[in-house]
Amino acid sequence: MNAKRQLSILGIILLLYALLVFSSTLITPVDQLAPPGTLPETAAEIPQWQIALASAGMVLVLYGLLGAAGIWFTRKLELPGIYREKAGWRVWFHQPLYLGLGLGVICVLIDRVIALAVSVEGLPHPDFPLSLLASGSAGIGEEIMFRGFVFGLWALILNWLLRRLNAKRTALWIANIIAALAFSAAHLPSAMLLLGVSSPADLPSWIIVEGLLINSLVGLVAGERYIRDGLVAAIGVHFWTDIVWHVIWPLLNSIV
Repeated sequence: MNAKRQLSILGIILLLYALLVFSSTLITPVDQLAPPGTLPETAAEIPQWQIALASAGMVLVLYGLLGAAGIWFTRKLELPGIYREKAGWRVWFHQPLYLGLGLGVICVLIDRVIALAVSVEGLPHPDFPLSLLASGSAGIGEEIMFRGFVFGLWALILNWLLRRLNAKRTALWIANIIAALAFSAAHLPSAMLLLGVSSPADLPSWIIVEGLLINSLVGLVAGERYIRDGLVAAIGVHFWTDIVWHVIWPLLNSIV
């Protein structure tokens, strides 16, 4: 693994993430930045650009540390890290694109089946163009967090616990499941925000079930790509899934 090159690519990804966070925060009303009742009253008095700039700065620091930890974990586990070197664009771009588009369609189908079963409209989505910015920022930030850090940490622990059994593959997949479930649970605040509720208990049960199904599926596939091809591939799967699920599908649905 070329450590310097991997860190350089991580730095570029982090800068893009900070730019996306800055842009999305800048166009989002202050009262929609967090679930109701969680923001201090003084937040409305702060200029929007200052909130956006502070958010971008925080993600650079926090996700920079998480990303660096993720690289360290992959070195210990002998995994690709940020990207699988010498793999080529087929692995870095084309495969994640095809997988993401397919997963996006599956997400739409799951949503339609559940919506018909419980007679609802389906899961809510951010408005465009915020949905586009959110797809980019979530694809980067959540993959650094849940694949790079959560997966990496658990994989390292489990690999150490199972070292006498020579069960590295088993350790990686258990860690992948743990990271996928954590990834799924982390989407509850987003659902609360979109529905304007302040507690997970106020969310309809079908939303929790659908969110668990969709996000766990995406997390598992992104995790498999992370194990095989690295962070860039996992980000690609996540991003293209969100483009279909959060951008293309709501736009088509609004037209129809």
